[in-house]
Amino acid sequence: MKSNSTLELSAAALRSNISFLRTMLGEECILSSVVKGNAYGHGIEVYTPLALKSGIKHFSVFNAVEAERVLRATEGQAEIMIMGLIDNADLEWAIVNNISFFVFDFERLQATLATAKRLKRAARIHIELETGFNRTGFGRNDLQAVADLILQNGEHLNAEGVCTHYAGAESVSNYLRVRNQIRTYGEYVQILADAGVKPRLRHTACSAAAITYPETRMDLVRIGIAQYGFWPSRETLIGYLTSNKNTEDPLRRVITWKSNVMTTKTVRAGEFVGYGTTFLAERDMSIAIIPVGYSEGFSRSLSNQGRVLIKGHRIGVIGKVNMNMLVADISSIPDTQPGDEVILIGNQQDLSISVSSFSELSEQLNYELLTRLPQDIPRTVIG
Repeated sequence: MKSNSTLELSAAALRSNISFLRTMLGEECILSSVVKGNAYGHGIEVYTPLALKSGIKHFSVFNAVEAERVLRATEGQAEIMIMGLIDNADLEWAIVNNISFFVFDFERLQATLATAKRLKRAARIHIELETGFNRTGFGRNDLQAVADLILQNGEHLNAEGVCTHYAGAESVSNYLRVRNQIRTYGEYVQILADAGVKPRLRHTACSAAAITYPETRMDLVRIGIAQYGFWPSRETLIGYLTSNKNTEDPLRRVITWKSNVMTTKTVRAGEFVGYGTTFLAERDMSIAIIPVGYSEGFSRSLSNQGRVLIKGHRIGVIGKVNMNMLVADISSIPDTQPGDEVILIGNQQDLSISVSSFSELSEQLNYELLTRLPQDIPRTVIG
């Protein structure tokens, strides 16, 4: 049965992105592929084996559910780190399966210790520090107690890493705040070291921080959006190109989103198109109906604004985007037929529709649009 749309993942694009990131980070720094949010919409089950083939050996996820999906998809061939939610009931599963995870409060640390003792095993933990993001992490006043607990229970608590997260490294407006976090992180790591806790992995950088603040690369970086071929923000791209005297974007988009024309028809001047009265035909028009709507991740806010590619033409979306369909103005390409390819994200001939174009038109972050792509859209790998 034919799906409304399909997603293609380019193995060549991913290899190129990983090569660029490796060159930037150096060989000693571990590149952890962040695959939360269903691998940023690319599909964990399809993307992680592809990343493995591109040399990735470490994956970061948000919760235990995602960790279990990665474990199955990679058949245990990679390290997995949980950065967020893991219920106490799932701690045993994580410890038994050698999954590392963040600890950021004493409740989780105590529950981890109790579970590890019961299993007579060591839990692999990463001590998350609160450096000014004000989300999760231990503060300055917690550090001595954290160190004492770890040192007293070394056979059950393997402090593998010490980490934090920055509050918006993708924007220069957060420069001072990020700089303060970098300084605070260094102070906290030293406090832990003075107390006798010296994890082998220091990690703080996401894609934006790794690109913009080289000193944050440390022992491991958690690369999310950049591996998929997208910049965290236009500021990040401009900053990179300027500082490296480059004129060409080194990242290649891994994902292409395709559909097909479902049917075509003619609309007479003076008629409305679609729900309501948001689009009035001011002339006779040819339109194409495309079986993709907001339930597939094509935002309703792109009504009368979005763009698609058909036959090498960039054409406008007209009328309201509804649940499963959108309408495009094909007056400039009257030979369009049902079944013709429609590019929603990607390249066709010499034109491109990027995720950033959706972001600019719909006020969605590229992260948001990608992670909203439904899991049931078929995903395939191309060379």
